[in-house]
Amino acid sequence: IDWTDPWLITLLVGHSIIILITFLTRNHGNIQAILFFALLLLVYFSERINEIAARNWQNFSRQQYFDSKGMFMSIVFSIPLLLNCIIMVCNWLYMSGTLMVKLKKAQLREQIKAEKALSLSEQKKSKHD
Repeated sequence: IDWTDPWLITLLVGHSIIILITFLTRNHGNIQAILFFALLLLVYFSERINEIAARNWQNFSRQQYFDSKGMFMSIVFSIPLLLNCIIMVCNWLYMSGTLMVKLKKAQLREQIKAEKALSLSEQKKSKHD
């Protein structure tokens, strides 16, 4: 593999930008959802992209990397995109778990407040009786 091929350098820079966007938008669910589905669409169409690249490789590459099974395309294109998607899913699971813990803590605080208020009102009633 000639990693100095301009299209491969562009692909690597593109993957770097995508992972940077993934980490920079980790607290922005809507942006990540759009990015997630865009990446999955790219993976879905990677077979078609591989076919087009196999027919036109002379226009942008020094070597023919695009075999009929799409192994090269899977390794350098699809796997990094899927890894970004896995990172996003893990982030969403972490955020969901954190949110559930915060919610449960808030519920317990409210329950304690309600119990204290009830006990205070019962104490006041017993003093008046």
